[in-house]
Amino acid sequence: QYVSIITLTTSSPHLGFHLIPRLSGVVPESCLLIVVGLLVGGLIKVIGEEPPVLDSQLFFLCLLPPIILDAGYFLPIRPFTENVGTILVFAVIGTLWNAFFMGGLLYALCQIESVGLSGVDLLACLLFGSIVSAVDPVAVLAVFEEIHINELVHILVFGESLLNDAVTVVLYNLFEEFSKVGTVTVLDVFLGVVCFFVVSLGGVLVGAIYGFLAAFTSRFTSHTRVIEPLFVFLYSYMAYLSSEMFHLSGIMALIACGVVMRPYVEANISHKSYTTIKYFLKMWSSVSETLIFIFLGVSTVAGPHAWNWTFVITTVILCLVSRVLGVIGLTFIINKFRIVKLTKKDQFIVAYGGLRGAIAFSLGYLLSNSHQMRHLFLTAIITVIFFTVFVQGMTIRPLVELLAVKKKKESKPSINEEIHTEFLDHLLTGVEGVCGHYGHYHWKEKLNRFNKTYVKRWLIAGENFKEPELIAFYRKMELKQAIMMVESGQLPSALPSTVSMQNIQPRVIPRVSKKREEEIRRILRSNLQNNKQKCSFLTTAMSPTLQRFCLIAIMKHICDVVTILFLQMSHYLTVPANRESPRPGVRRVRFESGLSV
Repeated sequence: QYVSIITLTTSSPHLGFHLIPRLSGVVPESCLLIVVGLLVGGLIKVIGEEPPVLDSQLFFLCLLPPIILDAGYFLPIRPFTENVGTILVFAVIGTLWNAFFMGGLLYALCQIESVGLSGVDLLACLLFGSIVSAVDPVAVLAVFEEIHINELVHILVFGESLLNDAVTVVLYNLFEEFSKVGTVTVLDVFLGVVCFFVVSLGGVLVGAIYGFLAAFTSRFTSHTRVIEPLFVFLYSYMAYLSSEMFHLSGIMALIACGVVMRPYVEANISHKSYTTIKYFLKMWSSVSETLIFIFLGVSTVAGPHAWNWTFVITTVILCLVSRVLGVIGLTFIINKFRIVKLTKKDQFIVAYGGLRGAIAFSLGYLLSNSHQMRHLFLTAIITVIFFTVFVQGMTIRPLVELLAVKKKKESKPSINEEIHTEFLDHLLTGVEGVCGHYGHYHWKEKLNRFNKTYVKRWLIAGENFKEPELIAFYRKMELKQAIMMVESGQLPSALPSTVSMQNIQPRVIPRVSKKREEEIRRILRSNLQNNKQKCSFLTTAMSPTLQRFCLIAIMKHICDVVTILFLQMSHYLTVPANRESPRPGVRRVRFESGLSV
């Protein structure tokens, strides 16, 4: 009942927030929702009722999974994989640094007699440090999506907030057990390290298994389209519950499940089902996010609190200091291995964007009532959350504007950009093969080839997996662009205002014959083999200067060969430059609805 009342109560502020540009430009939506929660909690307390609190079971089982599933399912795979090393360093080493740095200094603070907390031991301080050290994905999503920060900084902070869950949960459980036992041995530390890998990798494995099961199930849903979205939600939630049941990372399981299932599920389901999944996930995660921040405000009013000025203020300061020192130190090391370096502005936004949220509060609420510092820890955690969400969340937009930090491009990449991106990936793979360097693009190509040869054959229905990649990509992009034009009203009014991609089927799709495909592959193989032999000769019989000169010539030759093949493919794949007045000779694809592209 309380949940229904609170949801209805917050509908008006939630809508009004986006209708008032001045308000949304100054105050993040999460701050407004917390204020609404404070008002609702105060009103409930005034009328003599007991305000509901954010129960940990409600948070972890009902409110958090939709937000993580939405983030994992629509995770931008390319920027995430390109920066996964940096993200893991921030998520693992950065979280460990924050936990031990804050725990150690807070223990030193408690040893001062004037503070009045001499009874707090080191393990209790480390337990508290592990709770407040983790960046919260809910708070990061709520703030960073409003300021439209550039893709690199966004994926670094958001990826860190997703992956540091495993570190936080392991540290929390370890220090809680150590506090009960009282003694820590070297074996306990070793088992703790093993536990971290088991929790994180186990969650990924469980999520991947359920993701493949969801993809395989969607292969047989062509005659029952109405239940297709249901399988996506059910398998994802089963992955989360299974991981939590075995004390693995449920967040890692949800992310892995969403990432694994998406490409195969979207190839099998109808586009009406895709639209249903997309908007239902967005709605579900938005409602969960709203309830989380409101419950934070209500729980703050509910109490009880134990206030200690020195401990609380020092905790807030140490959160900032440890975050800044950790980002600067780790970035100094990371930049030695990155091609695209993290600038000072990027480091500042990454450090300043480390927001805390409901995960820290829920972990603190999980502490047993017998814990002597439970109320003080909860009060300090709520203070840290309010400081990061209100102060840092409200000032990060002006700071981004003041520092002129690069923002995200609002427009989606065109067909030309997408095709050239794929072309450059293949070109760099060939360059790595010629140089004998097995880098990122080499292993990416190996994985794509394995996926196309074996995995897609079992997980994608029909003959879709046999279609040449350029043709399939062209068809997908043209269909998507045609729907956007229809829905935006750019096409004649005789057409319906909304058209489902399921109902648009091209009559004529240009295809590359098997003979032509084999000819292209034979040319590529022969040229690559010749260039590898030339490169082998370079490394044995020439001086370094001449090696570099000839290597540049070979790379130019590869570019010429691939360009010629790409132009030959254009005989089968032609993208019109102007839809209103196409040039003579440009092929047109006509759809059943009368729409020509």
